[in-house]
Amino acid sequence: MLAIACIKQVPDTTQVQIDPVTNTLVREGIPFIVNPYDTHALEESLRVKDRYGFRSVALSMGPPNAEAALRKALGLGVDEAILCSDRCFGGADTLSTSNVLAAAIRKIGEESGEEVGIVFCGKQTIDGDTAQVGPGIAVRLGFTQLTLVDRIEALDVAARRIRVRRKLEGRYEIVEAPLPVLITVVRELNRPRYPSVPMRLAAQKGAVKVWDNGMLQLDVSSVGLKGSPTWVSRIFSPQRDKGEIVGDGIGDPEGTARLLIEQLLAKDLLAV
Repeated sequence: MLAIACIKQVPDTTQVQIDPVTNTLVREGIPFIVNPYDTHALEESLRVKDRYGFRSVALSMGPPNAEAALRKALGLGVDEAILCSDRCFGGADTLSTSNVLAAAIRKIGEESGEEVGIVFCGKQTIDGDTAQVGPGIAVRLGFTQLTLVDRIEALDVAARRIRVRRKLEGRYEIVEAPLPVLITVVRELNRPRYPSVPMRLAAQKGAVKVWDNGMLQLDVSSVGLKGSPTWVSRIFSPQRDKGEIVGDGIGDPEGTARLLIEQLLAKDLLAV
């Protein structure tokens, strides 16, 4: 049975700058990293491999330089790494991205002759923050989707059942579902491992399969920019006014509260 981790190479957002003229990201000289949430998805696929004998596959869609992210996955111990890369995939939104990845997951199962049991995705990417690609893949594959998972409670391969804990606002939810499933994960799920030096060296010589649309045979109108009904009109940095400290709230909390109310009333920010 297969455990597939979908990973994405993203710009390091701590160093991203925005061109003030074009309002687009300045990508020149910006380092790329594996999307942080996806590192936890990858780690969980490896744990399923270690504990239950699944075969682990890392899958990504992106330009040729995204191969670097997949080599990191090989260094961590995945059995296979596949990059979906084609000019016609460029400019994809979440809809066309999930279309390509779902087609690739189907093909992985067909070529290997193995059943896809679990697909792991990070809950979202730090460059888009939409959290739509994972659920989109699940819909196209007809898999049950379990989102915001922070713990796998139990996995019974023979019974084809999985039980997970979902982290919601102010509470947790325990959910059980049949395999195959798609799981989106949060950071609390695990602590990603580090590659050993021999594994890292072996990964540099390991094979990363590259699949173009000639392999996937998708309608070009359903992928890339042509298959993307959404588009970005402008990117900008959030603008926030500087805050103001009103008292310390320690010696006289009631007085601080009155002062705060007076300040809000003076600025017409509080209705009476």
